[in-house]
Amino acid sequence: MKKVVALLLALCMVFAMVACSSSKKDTAETTTAAAETTTAAAAETTTAAAGDTTAAAASTTGKAAADITVAGIVFQDDQFMNMLTKGYQDAAKDAGVKKCLTDNTNNDQAKETELINTYLAQGVNGLAIAPLNGDASVAALKAADAKGMKIALTNIDLKDADFIVAGFTSNDYNNCYLAGTEAAKIIKKKMGDTEVKLGIVQFKSLLPDNSQNRVKGYETALTDGGVKFTEVANQDAWLQDTALETASAMLTAHPEINVIIAVNDGGTIGSVMAVQNAGLSDKVLVFGHDGSDQISSMILDDKSPLQCVVAQDPYGQGYKSMTALINALEGKDYSATKGKCTYLDGIVLSNQDKGAVNKWRVDQGFAEIK
Repeated sequence: MKKVVALLLALCMVFAMVACSSSKKDTAETTTAAAETTTAAAAETTTAAAGDTTAAAASTTGKAAADITVAGIVFQDDQFMNMLTKGYQDAAKDAGVKKCLTDNTNNDQAKETELINTYLAQGVNGLAIAPLNGDASVAALKAADAKGMKIALTNIDLKDADFIVAGFTSNDYNNCYLAGTEAAKIIKKKMGDTEVKLGIVQFKSLLPDNSQNRVKGYETALTDGGVKFTEVANQDAWLQDTALETASAMLTAHPEINVIIAVNDGGTIGSVMAVQNAGLSDKVLVFGHDGSDQISSMILDDKSPLQCVVAQDPYGQGYKSMTALINALEGKDYSATKGKCTYLDGIVLSNQDKGAVNKWRVDQGFAEIK
C-alpha cells in the first residue's frame, strides 16, 4: 500500500512539472506574439503616416475642381483691387471650384505673411496673389510652394519666379508711355508750346519700382512728344481721400501748376476732385492711371479736368491667374506659363475719343454714358 501511495505522489509531481513548463511556454509565446503584434502595428502606423504625408503633398495636383480650395489675396481696397478680386472669384466659379477664399492685406507685409501661412495651415491648395513686394513677399511664397501650395501672381513683374504656376501683370513703363503719348498730344493741342508746370501724385513709398516706372513712362513720352515741362511738386498719395488732400495742398503751394499726373486710380480720382474743388477745371489738366466706372465717367464728363488714363486689365489678371492656378491643381499641363509673368496690354481712354471710352465701358459691363 505504501508503494502505491508513493507511486501516485510521484506521478502527481511529474504532471505538475509538465503543467508548469507548459504555462511558462504559453506565457513566453504570448509575450512574443504580443511583441510581434506591437512591432507590426507600429510599422503599419509609420507606413500609414508616411503615406498620409505623401498623399498630402500630392493632393495639390490632379484633383477635381469641386474638391479644390483656392484663395486670392490683394493688398488694397480700391476699384482696381476689387476688380482683380472679382476676376479671381469668377474664374473659380466658372471652373467649378466651390471654395474660393479672398482677403486684403491692407498694405501690411506682416499680414501678408500671416495670411499665406494661415491658408497653408488650412490646407488651401492654391493661392493667387498680388504681392506687396518683390523681395519681402517672395520668401513666404516660396516656402508655401515648397510645402505643396501652388502659387500664381498678379500685378507684379517678378524676375525670380521659377516656383510660380503663372503670372499676369502690366508693364508700368510701357502703359504710361502710351498714356503719356496721348497726354503730349492733348497738351500741345490745348497749351501749344507753353512750358508745363507739372505736379506728380504717385506711390513710391508703397511700391517704389511700380510707381517710378509709371512716372518715368509718362515723363519720357512728354519729352518725346515735344512737351517742355518743369516738375514743381511730387508727392505720394495712392488712396482717394489722401490724394484729394495732397493734390489740394499742391495746388495751394504751387498755383502755377497746370498739369497733374497721377499714376494709380485713387491718386487719379483724388486729384480730379482737388482740381474741381479749387474751381480750376478749365486751367489744370489731369492725366491718370487705371480704368474704372468712376474714372471713365470722369473722362466722358465735359466739365471734368481728367483728359486721359491708361486702363490696365485687373479683372483679366485675376481671371487668368486663377484659371492657370486651377488648371495646374487639376493636373493639367502648365509648362507654357510656369515661372513666367505675362504682360496684359493697357488701353488708353481719352476724352478725344469718347466712343472708344464707351465701348470700353460696355466691354467691362458698365452702362454706356451718352
